[in-house]
Amino acid sequence: MNLDHVFVCGHPALDFAATLRARRSARFEMFATPERLNAWYVECGLVDTITPADEQDVREATTVREAVHRLVTNRVHGEDLDREALAVLNGAARKAPVTPQLTMAGRHNEATPGQALATVARQAVELLSGPDVPLLRECGDPECTRIYVDRSRGARRQWCGMDSCGNRIKAAAYRARKKTSPTVSVH
Repeated sequence: MNLDHVFVCGHPALDFAATLRARRSARFEMFATPERLNAWYVECGLVDTITPADEQDVREATTVREAVHRLVTNRVHGEDLDREALAVLNGAARKAPVTPQLTMAGRHNEATPGQALATVARQAVELLSGPDVPLLRECGDPECTRIYVDRSRGARRQWCGMDSCGNRIKAAAYRARKKTSPTVSVH
């Protein structure tokens, strides 16, 4: 599986929740190391620089990630919010977030992994209590477990992203059609 972090969900908290990929089958952990966790914080644009993470930071991030996923799934399915997941998310959101600094070169976000996690938790609170809740959708690819914000015209988007899931599903459907369609020979 690809080790690149992917940002197709339309919101940082959803991309964060999607860092455990293929939840229904292979379950591929994107936060396998502290370095991979820090890379996600930088690659998503949350921070410019971050102090080195450790295994405890990874454990805390995966705990919050699972709480975010549970709560987002509750919202998508119109269920009551899971109380334990709420406590985890709110606890993380109470901590000190990333604080932007103005430098001679412009804005600079330097943080600890804990501050970055608190910021993601706050973003999740905003998402789950905001106007985009009705736009949350689950990817139509049965192997994918990403949830995304559907801002497409008519809200008819089927996949988290064309590059990641849409093209794969469309190609599989095309191959299936070609396999079952009768061949026409020209004489």
